[in-house]
Amino acid sequence: MREEPGLSWARRMLGRLLHLYFRLVRSVTFGVRVAVISEAGEVFLIRHTYVPGWHLPGGGVEVGETVLDALARELQEEACITPTGTPRLHGIYFNRRVSRRDHVALYVVRAFRVDSVKRPDREIAEAGFFPLDDLPEGVTAGTRRRLEEIAKDLPPAADW
Repeated sequence: MREEPGLSWARRMLGRLLHLYFRLVRSVTFGVRVAVISEAGEVFLIRHTYVPGWHLPGGGVEVGETVLDALARELQEEACITPTGTPRLHGIYFNRRVSRRDHVALYVVRAFRVDSVKRPDREIAEAGFFPLDDLPEGVTAGTRRRLEEIAKDLPPAADW
């Protein structure tokens, strides 16, 4: 694993500890990711402070929360974006690279409002829109595969 600038050992360990914690307290983890795609063919990506690579925004679905509520919450927290139309479910994936219990629902959002420019914070190191045909260096393999499925209108794979 290549170390990214500004990604300290402590932050990488925090990410691993969080995954371990969720493994111990939840029988199954369920998360949501969102491909926010503009009319210009750009996708919104984030780079976390605690794990390497560029990712689609998203996170865990909390107890008592619907998937769409989690989607809206995560988009606001990580991207300062509000969906203005109905998100479209692209697929549900088994994320065995994280654990044997992790599943992710991927939604596509094409109608949205940018409420403000996302500034770096404790969780998000960088964020922004990137052309689908010119993604930044370091986009994770899973994110690349999902964006290819969406761009080429391919059926979702079983695994993230």
